[in-house]
Amino acid sequence: MRGAGVPDPETDAAALLCGVTALTPLALRLTPGRELEPEQEERFRSLLLLRTRREPLQYLLGTQCFYGLDFHVDARVLIPRPETELLCELAISLLREWETPRVADVCTGSGAIAVTLKHHCPQAEVWATDISADALAVARENARCNAADVHFLQGDLLEPLRNVPPLQMIVCNPPYVERDACAALQPEVRYEPPLALNGGADGLDFYRRLAQEAPNRLLPGGRLLLEIGDAQGAPVAALLEATRRFTDITVRRDLCDRERFVTARCALPPT
Repeated sequence: MRGAGVPDPETDAAALLCGVTALTPLALRLTPGRELEPEQEERFRSLLLLRTRREPLQYLLGTQCFYGLDFHVDARVLIPRPETELLCELAISLLREWETPRVADVCTGSGAIAVTLKHHCPQAEVWATDISADALAVARENARCNAADVHFLQGDLLEPLRNVPPLQMIVCNPPYVERDACAALQPEVRYEPPLALNGGADGLDFYRRLAQEAPNRLLPGGRLLLEIGDAQGAPVAALLEATRRFTDITVRRDLCDRERFVTARCALPPT
């Protein structure tokens, strides 16, 4: 794996061994002389080969931990990132402003945001939308495995929410990679669904639509929480400002001090 340029081969090898043997990392270290069964060795060699081809470790293991919960992931969905946990943390803290809030996770993918919000805010009624039927199949399974009662709707962005009562919050981690930059992404990322990455020529296509459409789905005072790419804070904030339907527009940074989120409050009632 090192020869193939895999970023952290020792960690990945240990993770794959844990997956093959069903041992915890600690148990693996405590049994250094253990030999693999023939079937396990064959499986391990196969996984190593796939990893040298830069297939994501999470897809090979079939799982990703996110905000303390385990989520199934495969090539149908984007792999949840640690930065998005901060988006959930912020959403959870804000949802406490309401006794029984209604919240939507738009472009849900694996369902990580929606399931996490429902798990930590059981009083909330949570909807999740995605245009991909394949992604929603994964999200529904993750909701079932984590005992999260989430309403899943298939369709384009906010369109599936047309018959849902106005919401206290919309959370969205949309595709935001510039179209021409997609081909230059890390090899592992290029295994992920292009539909979940490509944000149009300048990466802002979905933010333009959300700026125009979100106020019609939010209650006055409702919150819009968006994950963004590096250096997209100012243009996304400007899109929200231009509608004149948002206040308290704020660009927030992640733990690496990169622009990562834009939040805003809806100023006008739905039309």
